[in-house]
Amino acid sequence: MLRTLALAAAFLTPLFAVELQLPTENHHLFTGEPEKFYMYVDRTFEGETSKPWEGGSFGFVRTPIRIGQDVVLTKFHEGVDIQPDKRDKAGNPLDLIMSVSDGTVVHSSNVAGRSNYGKYVVVEHRFEGDAFYSVYAHLAEVTAKPGDAVKKGSVLGRMGYTGAGIDRTRAHLHLEMCLLMSGNFEGWHHAFSGGTNFHGNFNGMNLAGMDVAGLFLAHQKNPELRVQDFVLNSPAYFKVTIPRDGAWNFAERHRWMVKGDMNAPSPSWELSFTATGLINGITPSPRPVAEPVVTAVRNSRIGHRHLTRGLIDGTGNGAALTRSGKQLIALLTDDFPTPAATTPATHTTPGSQ
Repeated sequence: MLRTLALAAAFLTPLFAVELQLPTENHHLFTGEPEKFYMYVDRTFEGETSKPWEGGSFGFVRTPIRIGQDVVLTKFHEGVDIQPDKRDKAGNPLDLIMSVSDGTVVHSSNVAGRSNYGKYVVVEHRFEGDAFYSVYAHLAEVTAKPGDAVKKGSVLGRMGYTGAGIDRTRAHLHLEMCLLMSGNFEGWHHAFSGGTNFHGNFNGMNLAGMDVAGLFLAHQKNPELRVQDFVLNSPAYFKVTIPRDGAWNFAERHRWMVKGDMNAPSPSWELSFTATGLINGITPSPRPVAEPVVTAVRNSRIGHRHLTRGLIDGTGNGAALTRSGKQLIALLTDDFPTPAATTPATHTTPGSQ
């Protein structure tokens, strides 16, 4: 009888429980002291200067504007900024940066000026067979290289203040947990951005970040939490229906995101997005559409443009994709126009400072 119960418990326990740890020795996220965990930002608004720690957290946490009686934070910060735990006498951070979970280093950038991330590392994690990516930015030194197999806690580099808009006083680690949007970012970049892409598919514009601090807190509460379920349960802000034409690489890579039978015939897909532009649901749709169109949006009296980093526009229950929104859909679907037909991109680059 005891053996039977043990076998039943084994089947009920996830075989691949995700193991996560914070990337530095700063654990104040878990002690209820966020002001000791997040690196503040310098803010001047309506004549008042402040240093809110909230500016180092995830989401719309920066650049306040007043709209009537409302103050709205409009700039999206795609990760979290973790302040140093230790500094030397000159004020330089001493913290080692560690991988948040087992994985493989897939990208490292040792030239600070090639990105607003400064020197940064990307690690691929296979959670229940699906790829997620952690990003560690603004490093003083990178000690990991592509191809390195890492364990939870493996050292990747040292905290610094490389990248745009950071000085020694505000030295920190910028951490993200992301989904890769396209396996052909170079094609999108060539069509919309121009210039040189030094980072291949691991350019920050191709990595859609989730609420990584929320993930850590939820995982601490439930160590059996799947990262997939955390994404699926993130609140949706708008939905876009797109024509369905053959196989779709993103959906094939993330089948867990598809609701229902992904092989069932339908003329279109309906995609759910969080306010920050993270896709978190794909549903076969019976609605025929000739091009991507917003088919649902959260009701808001404040313009949707301010609440979605400019991906959609409109108010109330109505919205339309902006140019940036259309380029996001193009990135997800690998639907790039020919270079001769393109103009410079207006895609919003999420902040990482």
